[in-house]
Amino acid sequence: MSWGTELWDQFDNLEKHTQWGIDILEKYIKFVKERTEIELSYAKQLRNLSKKYQPKKNSREEEEYRYTACKAFLSTLNETNDYAGQHEVVSENMTSQITMGLARYVQELKQERKSHFHDGRKAQQHIETCWKQLESSKRRFERDCKEADRAQQYFEKMDADINVTKADVEKARQQAQLRHQMAEESKADYSSILQKFNHEQREYYYTHIPTIFQKIQEMEERRIVRLGESMKTYAEVDRQVIPIIGKCLDGIVKAAESIDQKNDSQLVIEAYKSGFEPPGDIEFEDYTQPMKRTVSENSLSNSRGEGKAEPKFGGKSKGKLWPFIKKNKLSLKLGATPEDFSNLPPEQRRKKLQQKVDELNKDIQKEVDQRDAITKMKDVYLKNPQMGDPASLDHKLTEVSQNIEKLRLEAQKFEAWLAEVEGRLPARGEQARRQSGLYDVQTTPTVNNCAQARESPDGSYTEEQSQESEVKVLAVDFDDEFDDEEPLPAIGTCKALYTFDGQNEGTISVVEGETLYVIEEDKGDGWTRIRRNEDEEGYVPTSYVEVYLDKNAKGAKTYI
Repeated sequence: MSWGTELWDQFDNLEKHTQWGIDILEKYIKFVKERTEIELSYAKQLRNLSKKYQPKKNSREEEEYRYTACKAFLSTLNETNDYAGQHEVVSENMTSQITMGLARYVQELKQERKSHFHDGRKAQQHIETCWKQLESSKRRFERDCKEADRAQQYFEKMDADINVTKADVEKARQQAQLRHQMAEESKADYSSILQKFNHEQREYYYTHIPTIFQKIQEMEERRIVRLGESMKTYAEVDRQVIPIIGKCLDGIVKAAESIDQKNDSQLVIEAYKSGFEPPGDIEFEDYTQPMKRTVSENSLSNSRGEGKAEPKFGGKSKGKLWPFIKKNKLSLKLGATPEDFSNLPPEQRRKKLQQKVDELNKDIQKEVDQRDAITKMKDVYLKNPQMGDPASLDHKLTEVSQNIEKLRLEAQKFEAWLAEVEGRLPARGEQARRQSGLYDVQTTPTVNNCAQARESPDGSYTEEQSQESEVKVLAVDFDDEFDDEEPLPAIGTCKALYTFDGQNEGTISVVEGETLYVIEEDKGDGWTRIRRNEDEEGYVPTSYVEVYLDKNAKGAKTYI
């Protein structure tokens, strides 16, 4: 099967077919190029998607990734980023192994095709020239034969005519002989050219054209093979990254299987545990018996928000004070958390103090390492003065030593607070009443874009919708009439279970074991109002005292 023998007369069709083959190759190159662009675009979008959902540094999101579910999600993001990298590899390999190689091959193919068809056209032109020569010699031979025949007929006519002179007859005979001679020469020339043409024609159809068409056939078959190899490479490029993509997917599955719901639940406990115990049972108050004391407007029953009118048994109505209220004005300033974290519940305070101690120890270790490095450098300078002046390091060494001393003092301070908190935390089996609450007015509430319940000075509860990272609380002004109010009557006594340093406005300091008077019960916010004497009263955490209510208490008590 050869194009040279089977398609010897299809020169123009072969020319069109080979051009179509090159067009197909260029179309495939364009297809692969667009595929590489899609791969790059897809990889870029995957990387942007992974980056978009990465936790932001120094933000609350970074803390959330302590949970195993969030860690698994982070692993998914990282694996997705690696997955995107494999699509970039596919694009690069297709460009280098297919697109660039085929582009060069197409240029070479065009040149080769041009050369082959140029040789074919040259052979065609040569055979056409030979044909024209043959036709010319043939026509000349035909013309000379006709002229010779006419000259012979003229000679015979002249020879038969008796009126024609002998000279005219001789002249006609010579002319006839000349024409016959010319015809013979034309015949010989025509025969020679005909033989030559036949030879050239045989060479053209049986040698030149088959050779040229065979080369064109081989060129076309190489193009087809190259296209097939490129398609195989196209598949192999994808196949090469499948194992790595499989590892990425296996990593996602492994991350998903590593999710531990129990561990996450424990982390929630560690994050939000206050260290307090649930409150005890509420005592029954019998309203059928005559009351022997003035019922405090701030009793625990009022804090339940029944919305019912409460009977008053004489005496001036006392205004209800919100915890940490100064009688004239209250100004809440946020962002000034106490250094010892005394505003936090015991368990959370212990965690914060432990974290602070760990940070200080790391800082101390860094400074110690720096001091050791400077000391070694100073020793080198002492042994080799040409390398530097040892005295130039004294100032830096002194500065680092002072920093170490400051950090150690700071660490000791926090360790003392930590030891105090760890010694103060109640045992797990203790049944004493505990109720969580705020210690400090300067506590910065965690803004989490959710409604937070807050208690207002009038005893009602409101909800605030927080949408910013800071909460601004306006100063609350109270009427000066509080200055003229009579002191609240004592409704019982309490014993301090722990020492409390009341350093904030509205609080009072107590010593462990001290007995004081209760003038206002815990209304559910974790604080109890107590009095030591006529001039000393304030709030203490309910969990720090044990309250004994005196139902037979009178309106006045003797102060300690």
